[in-house]
Amino acid sequence: MKVLRHAATGAPDGWVVADSDLDDAAVLRLDPSVPDAPYLVQTVDFITPVVDDPFVFGQVAAANSLSDVWAMGGEPRFALNVVAFPSDLPLELLGQILAGGADKVREAGAVIVGGHTVTDREPKYGLSVTGVVAPSAVTSQRGARPGDALILTKALGTGLLVGAARKDELDPDAAEALVASMTQLNQAAARAAREVGVHAATDVTGFGLLGHAWHIARASAATLVIDAGALPGLPTARARAAAASLGGAAGRNLTYVREHLSGEAPHEGLRLAIDPQTSGGLLFAVPEARVEALRERLEAAGALAVRVGEVVDGPAGLRWR
Repeated sequence: MKVLRHAATGAPDGWVVADSDLDDAAVLRLDPSVPDAPYLVQTVDFITPVVDDPFVFGQVAAANSLSDVWAMGGEPRFALNVVAFPSDLPLELLGQILAGGADKVREAGAVIVGGHTVTDREPKYGLSVTGVVAPSAVTSQRGARPGDALILTKALGTGLLVGAARKDELDPDAAEALVASMTQLNQAAARAAREVGVHAATDVTGFGLLGHAWHIARASAATLVIDAGALPGLPTARARAAAASLGGAAGRNLTYVREHLSGEAPHEGLRLAIDPQTSGGLLFAVPEARVEALRERLEAAGALAVRVGEVVDGPAGLRWR
């Protein structure tokens, strides 16, 4: 926030969701004279490798980048590759990364139309994604209302499991579940939310569940109550969370929300909630009357539909239940 305030350039005419909202993507009305014309959705994201397989890394990075468009209720149309690659690594590896990214972009019904590459000491890959969203379908972080349920569509713990894999401490079943989660697109979950109608949405990535929940609370001027015992974890994630420290990236996430968080939670619940996610799920604030309809559609789409809390009256903040 302290850095980004210097980058603000002012919202152009037709701005629907601005950079000051901390939302997942920018949304712009291109032609105000046509009320029903689709809005433009624009985002960019890239990550360092979280798996050893370059093709899978490309898949994960692309899924992670595409997710921001779905969090806004939109659909991706085209993307540009964003690449940093060491000069001393074989170009065949880069080709596999790009192939993995293209695979997920095709699955999303979009196309890659170019990109940009620089030389760097550590590989990095992601996408700048352009999408569209119908005016009536826009979801942002600022619409949550008291009485809404909070529904999460993927299990937590990717940060914990990636760390374990780097130490060769992850068993094959947990490793398979980790990759399956990170490569699963949020497209079907977002479409289910559009069909049912949700008040607010965000994707859960680097700030962890609590960080992204705080963004909804801040934008919606409401209190989000989080149920630590209900948080879903990937295989072995809860056990690892119980033994994990509160340092590193997770510690920075805790510092980010600490002054806005009240109440207490068991260590493993707290650690799971601040775990930085890669290609995590979507978090929805949905009216109570629509929870079952959303759950049915999410489960039919192969996504989780776990109730992890609720929205209540109060100042912008987070509270444990």
